[in-house]
Amino acid sequence: MNAEVIPYHWDDRNKLYSDYQYLNIIYENMLKALTNQLNEIHSVDHSLRYWRILIGPWLAYFIQMVFDRWSMLNSAFKSYDINCCKILLTVDNTFIPKDHDEFNNMCIDDNWNEMIYGQLLKEYRKDHIDFEYITIKNDQVENTYRDNGLIRSSLSSLKQSLLSAINKYKYWMNSSDDYFLIKTYLPSAIEDELLLRLGQKPKLWETPQIPKIEANMGMRKWIIDKYSEFDEFLNVIGRMIPFHIPTAYLEGYNSLVNLIENLTWPKKPKCIFASNGIQTLDLLKAWAAQKTENGTALIIGQHGGHYGIGLWSFEEDHEISISDRYLSWGWSDPDQPKVYPVGQIKNVRPLGINHAEQSKLLLVTNVDSRYSYRMYSYTVSSQWLEYLEDQFIFTENLSPMILNEMTVRLYPTDYRWCQEKRWSDRFPNLTLDVGRKNINELITKSRVFVSTCNGATYLETFTMDIPTVIFWNPKHWEIRNAAIPYFDELKQVGIFHETPESAAIHVSEVWDDIYSWWKSKPVRNALDQFKSQYCNIDCNLAGNIEAELRAEFNKS
Repeated sequence: MNAEVIPYHWDDRNKLYSDYQYLNIIYENMLKALTNQLNEIHSVDHSLRYWRILIGPWLAYFIQMVFDRWSMLNSAFKSYDINCCKILLTVDNTFIPKDHDEFNNMCIDDNWNEMIYGQLLKEYRKDHIDFEYITIKNDQVENTYRDNGLIRSSLSSLKQSLLSAINKYKYWMNSSDDYFLIKTYLPSAIEDELLLRLGQKPKLWETPQIPKIEANMGMRKWIIDKYSEFDEFLNVIGRMIPFHIPTAYLEGYNSLVNLIENLTWPKKPKCIFASNGIQTLDLLKAWAAQKTENGTALIIGQHGGHYGIGLWSFEEDHEISISDRYLSWGWSDPDQPKVYPVGQIKNVRPLGINHAEQSKLLLVTNVDSRYSYRMYSYTVSSQWLEYLEDQFIFTENLSPMILNEMTVRLYPTDYRWCQEKRWSDRFPNLTLDVGRKNINELITKSRVFVSTCNGATYLETFTMDIPTVIFWNPKHWEIRNAAIPYFDELKQVGIFHETPESAAIHVSEVWDDIYSWWKSKPVRNALDQFKSQYCNIDCNLAGNIEAELRAEFNKS
């Protein structure tokens, strides 16, 4: 295409961070306004915390995404003399999601983003340029997203009914359900141990699907009136939220409430413990929001990397804000009194492999959507191309012998980046794994594991005692001040690198005698200090979590 790409506004990372802080203020104002609006629409009187738990993640992500698209349009109009645009027109409710889960799949799709750009142009540039409208029927829209709701539950309707009957029996026969555990991120054996420690028996809880309710455009004829002559975006987002809010929070809200009322989950738990799912699973969020208003304590566990390390993260801020107690993998924060370290909840352990005897180098890569969709200190949108180039530079700086033993593990979701083709074009003979195979199959054959982003992978390989080298661009993966000394120690012993060249040189230097480096005293000391803070493996993990649950239970 004969096209010119304008600079991405968030390539200025200082602007990215300041925009994050600004958008948090917008989010808080909009959340308060939506609390009043939804309470009035549904004739209820729920608290700000209730709506924060239920709609907070969607609202924040939507505000952040629209701001990004809005900013890029402004950049385009400031840089070029634009007098006409083509806009695709679809039926009004084509892109209104059922729930947060469906929204997550829509917002990374070209069609949804085309629609957002079109709406922004129509509503807020209509007096400045001409438009050519192209009508698109629903069956012409290529839905490249999938309804995760259909994927998440592998249970058939018959199995769900059977499970419901079993749980009703268990609920009647069982001991107290004071503690409710769901989506804990714990291995099943440790979760069972925890339940037994709490005097409860292990259960399988049904998670029925939220019904699909069609959007009623008549219910969406309202705006969040936050008019400001100084902040045009505030006026934009206040008008767009009613049009895009998921049906589960508006037209389908009564159905959602009826669904949770008929769940076989405990009616009056004193304490809820959940980890993954508390951001996107609306069934769980609606139920937990209701219970917290009745005095139930909400305990949330860390469920991945970046937490406690990255400079900023909405997910971390949100989970701490809605919880009564937040269980970390080892870190604490004097500014966050709700955070209590219990150890690595996923509890990943060594596989019993002598990695020095293995022959492979495993490079694990990361990818994110071509469109920004959440804000934390990581590569955003087109910055992934710079990240990918770093992976290529690392690969080019390896010796031919090591390169022959290298496997590149691609991220299983491609987001239309064409990862496999980009790698194959650059390195035709390189071994690629497209992310479908169990990663432990690759790890068991690996001498060295290379991690390339601030996620969970290196935290897990540390606790698996796999010789690990980390590299990333510190301008794209900023870390908070409290974490800097720990990474400085990892840098001193050759584990952490800020350039791909440095990482490749180090791998080459230690390749032939990997354990002399990995088992050396300086490396072990640096690893032990880091692990105790960010991925602590505690033999008494169930006991640690039990103590925190009981402490919060006694408070409630």
